[in-house]
Amino acid sequence: QVQLRESGGGLVQPGGSLSISCAASGRTFSSQGMGWFRQGPAGAREFVAAISASGSITLYADSVRGRFTISRDNSRNTVYLQMNSLKPEDTAVYYCAARRAQSMTKYYRPDVYVDWGQGTQITVSS
Repeated sequence: QVQLRESGGGLVQPGGSLSISCAASGRTFSSQGMGWFRQGPAGAREFVAAISASGSITLYADSVRGRFTISRDNSRNTVYLQMNSLKPEDTAVYYCAARRAQSMTKYYRPDVYVDWGQGTQITVSS
């Protein structure tokens, strides 16, 4: 089991930028695919972005493609989400999640991720 801890959330104005990170414990981080999800007031947990174990493959939801960038530093056991041109509809609790292995199949489904962080709140408002 990997323990995940997100950090860097907060309040940002529309059009602004914010970067959040997720620190992972354990020795298997570099062999695990990772993802970011979010859950807004409406309740459903929504896929945001995913990255392969090596970092060579990145995948995004249509709603964030071109504005958000997922990356990882395996030497630091950390995955990042850089968010630009933020919109009020990006307001949500953002969660990082780890897969059991390197597979990237069904990357958009929360049920293929086995470990989750506690979440960090991002509010986009003027």
